[in-house]
Amino acid sequence: MIPDDKVQALIARFEFLEAKLSAGGGGADFIRLSREYAQLRPVIAQVQAWRRLTADIAGAEALLADPEMRALAQEELSALRAKLPEAERAVTLALLPRDEADARPAILEIRAGTGGDEAALFAGDLFRMYCRYAETKGWRVELLDESPAELGGYREVVAAVRGEGVFARLKFESGVHRVQRVPATEAQGRIHTSAATVAVLPEAEEVDVEIRPEDIRIDTMRASGAGGQHVNTTDSAVRITHLPSGIVVTSAEKSQHQNRARAMEVLRARLFDKARRTADDARAAERKGQVGSGDRSERIRTYNFPQGRMTDHRINLTLYRLDQIMQGDLDEVADALAAADQAARMAEMET
Repeated sequence: MIPDDKVQALIARFEFLEAKLSAGGGGADFIRLSREYAQLRPVIAQVQAWRRLTADIAGAEALLADPEMRALAQEELSALRAKLPEAERAVTLALLPRDEADARPAILEIRAGTGGDEAALFAGDLFRMYCRYAETKGWRVELLDESPAELGGYREVVAAVRGEGVFARLKFESGVHRVQRVPATEAQGRIHTSAATVAVLPEAEEVDVEIRPEDIRIDTMRASGAGGQHVNTTDSAVRITHLPSGIVVTSAEKSQHQNRARAMEVLRARLFDKARRTADDARAAERKGQVGSGDRSERIRTYNFPQGRMTDHRINLTLYRLDQIMQGDLDEVADALAAADQAARMAEMET
């Protein structure tokens, strides 16, 4: 049963936003209202389609009293009622609470965990996997910071992934990813277990997070290079410390101005993510049924190379096509996680 009071409230809010935006304006408030309007528009479209269908059903039912129209009305009713369950499901899905960050670009952070050199190599494999997935989606990946490991891969890598709906597709990737395989350095062919941590943060805009100049300390330092003529001899690397939270962000490309902008971008994303998590914690009971909490200490997935198997532990999904997944074929996994989250939220809405 679709709650009519909620439908009425949404329609009233949509009409208010439409009037407000038609009046024009600008600034942060206008941006916020425009974003809310864009999110509500497809919801209202589903509601209007459902309302038209229910009105048509009521009209056909009224014709049943007319002997001359009864046969035609019964035929029409049968067809209309067959469409009703799908229309109601579409409205129920549309009414589910939206994550306002879903449409945003994302900051992707990958860090090597337990496993030494093999963990760093695995972190590199994960980064390539996400880059290839981004390529299939037409997204752009911009490297923001990296800490390469001596034998390859990364101790840490941070990148911005830009495009439509990036966060919605990648947000369930946050957590501990475990790999089981025989490292290239293993002479006796023994399988090792290593791990890497992935964090996906919605990219924040300046209107989302206020960073006061007195709350940050900016240090410049010499960027480390590969040695010889490639060593950057200027103090171009930037480290920004957010004093109230203790969050530290670095960027070490050649341009100090660019490094400052990139570091601020990552800092905004981390502060925005921190604020979102604080709000989520206040709704902890509500979130219990959802797919993963986004807790980065949670082991979410295992990649078993000898068996060619990937298992997502949150939804008990096992796929025996690891090669394709590591090449960036992540749609089946992302779809299954989104569907499970949707089902969990629908179940909560019905209780």
